Amino acid sequence: MRFQDAAPDARAIVYAGIQADPLVARAAGLLADATPDQRVLARAAMNGMSTDAAVWRIVFPNLFGPAASAGPERERSESILGASLAVAERGELVRQQVRGAIVEELTERLVRRRAGAGAGAGSAEATGSAPSVRRERRILFDGVRAEFHPYDVTVETPGAAEAIDCKWGARGINADVLHQLDDARTHAADEEERLVVTLVVFDARRSCDVRLARQTAPSEATRVITIETLDDLAR
Repeated sequence: MRFQDAAPDARAIVYAGIQADPLVARAAGLLADATPDQRVLARAAMNGMSTDAAVWRIVFPNLFGPAASAGPERERSESILGASLAVAERGELVRQQVRGAIVEELTERLVRRRAGAGAGAGSAEATGSAPSVRRERRILFDGVRAEFHPYDVTVETPGAAEAIDCKWGARGINADVLHQLDDARTHAADEEERLVVTLVVFDARRSCDVRLARQTAPSEATRVITIETLDDLAR
């Protein structure tokens, strides 16, 4: 089992521009230290149903109402709302791309915390960060045709390797994604290597469970991280 950079094709070049958008790093940095309620706020606001901040302050009284705690937590909620609305104000296609890039950036930041690399070690600030956590990498096995699409985040530590795919919502869970993850795990086992496969979905666990129940592709050995359990990535 070995890792390889993804080919610099047109898709990769375009997506690299999305990943480099300062808004991606800003939102991911805020969400890395957010509470579960603040992450739910971000998901709701980024969907673009309303770009009026006053509406979201009413919808989330636990974050903005009279009973909400003042100080740093209130300031973070306001910052998350501001970044989320900046995403929501993009056009539909760009909004989808930016949201996906934010989930990938957030995932990388949380995974890096396992090694104590700190919250500011995202791909947008990669200099000096731990080299075992990478983005947009393929996994190769002897005698097996390589997958065309790279994994969003990989942990390339011997004995603790991990392949992670990231999705904005439960609707992104499909047979192709599940097969790719499970096939990689199986091929690694054939080579007597351990590979943890993880699906990170910035959506509610219930929505993911409903989606998974409709799939026939294998998922029992795939770890599913949802919006409620994102901090497990750091542990």
